[in-house]
Amino acid sequence: MWSKPWSYKEGLVIGAGLLVIGLLLQMTVGAIHWDLFACPVNVIVLVVYIIALVAMHLLRKRVYLFGWLSHYSAAVSSLLWVVGMTVVMGLIRQAPSGHAPADLLGFSQMISSWPFVLLYFWMVTALGLTILRTGFSLKISRISFLLNHIGLFIALITATLGNADMQRLKMTTRMGSAEWRATDDKGQLIELPLAIELKDFTIDEYPPKLMLIDNETGRTLPEKSPVHVLLEERVTNGSLQDWQLTIEQSIPMAASVATEDTLKFTEFHSMGATYAVYLKAVNQKTQTTKEGWVSCGSFLFPYKAIRLDSLTSIVMPEREPQRFASEVKIYTQEGTITEGTIEVNRPMEIEGWKIYQLSYDETKGRWSDVSVFELVRDPWLPVVYTGIIMMMAGAICLFVSAQKRKEEDKA
Repeated sequence: MWSKPWSYKEGLVIGAGLLVIGLLLQMTVGAIHWDLFACPVNVIVLVVYIIALVAMHLLRKRVYLFGWLSHYSAAVSSLLWVVGMTVVMGLIRQAPSGHAPADLLGFSQMISSWPFVLLYFWMVTALGLTILRTGFSLKISRISFLLNHIGLFIALITATLGNADMQRLKMTTRMGSAEWRATDDKGQLIELPLAIELKDFTIDEYPPKLMLIDNETGRTLPEKSPVHVLLEERVTNGSLQDWQLTIEQSIPMAASVATEDTLKFTEFHSMGATYAVYLKAVNQKTQTTKEGWVSCGSFLFPYKAIRLDSLTSIVMPEREPQRFASEVKIYTQEGTITEGTIEVNRPMEIEGWKIYQLSYDETKGRWSDVSVFELVRDPWLPVVYTGIIMMMAGAICLFVSAQKRKEEDKA
């Protein structure tokens, strides 16, 4: 061990040493606070790091460690350690960003733990020194290598340092009023350079369902695999266990009206309307017959169920949203006004902000006049994408050069 040239053994020992140092730092200093590296600190750190890499490259013949770091044994050793830590991260539930780790070693917030960061830094340093040792040759055989390695280096470095500048905020908007304030994960109020006005909110819902529940526990029946009748268009009958159902009347937009001895539903084309059906249920074993209105209710009207017997009742659960979207108008400080629709997985992007549909007022459902958005800003993301594109270009060059070699070998 430690006899030149160094091999994987020395690399694994160096990794173990960095792990121990990281654990000691984690237990004494605590987790790394990435918010301290916000711009311009991360830019300064990046410049200093690049200068340090160049200096290490120039001193590689004087300091054996610097020269060894640019060889494959160092790269493979560092990669093994980082992969190992990544596996641990996948096995342990991670705490949300901005919250303290749940364990002493910091593995529940791996990205901010000293052991992971030191090993990650070692791997990236080995990658950077490998690029410098190889040089920037313009030969076709080297271009693919440089594109792959430089692209990976850019993606790894900028994704890490740029994490401090990423903002993830939550904004709650109300119909007809503009909102320019949002909260971060700590609940702090932040004023933004843009304002969002909610013009309209729409929900497409799945058809309502009829289900059986236990009168005592309220659980759906059967408990392990509940059955239901989906009230799609033109559905007039169905069955739930021993009960045969006949749908006699359906009102998609209904309101409940109390009479002297019962509750009935009538058409109501206004805010707060609910879905209601009048049905007849016949037990196939006892021939017991029950009939009445069933409704899922809304924020304005109560739900309505039919008690079939002492054990079970038939109910209509709240309708599940299939798609929900917000029509918005966005104002910027420059005076521009942009209109568009935001829905789940289809964000709007404006001035570096991506605006996602997050939720709404679930108590009002389809009649919600509130929409909640998630605003994400990551100014380093284009640089990360540049690194990824370079790696893709490197893969293409590698494929082309391999094809040329095959043709030359055949010739």
